[in-house]
Amino acid sequence: MLQLSCQHHDPIPYKFGYEVKDHEGSQHRHEEGDGHGHVRGSYGYVDHKGIHREVHYVADKGGFRAEIKTNEPGTANQDPAQVKIHSDASYHHHHEPHHVHDDIHDNHGHGYA
Repeated sequence: MLQLSCQHHDPIPYKFGYEVKDHEGSQHRHEEGDGHGHVRGSYGYVDHKGIHREVHYVADKGGFRAEIKTNEPGTANQDPAQVKIHSDASYHHHHEPHHVHDDIHDNHGHGYA
């Protein structure tokens, strides 16, 4: 006879974080949860050119919500997918050239027939 037991554990809150800085820039992450499904945190970086991104987020019964602060080139103050973006970067529309490659098949009799 198979007997199953169910154990109840009290919610366990947690908290962690780190910060790293060197000649290339800095990065960090901090997060805490209350053990009941509510999580709050942030992460970000600053590179050696001064480009930065900072993300603050909350996850709970209402879903995941984030707010981003940045000066990254090409970003704008648009809020897609319930994310708040605050950009200090000026908008520069940049087109990359589109390359078309012809498929070249090498058939030198190698492999199976």
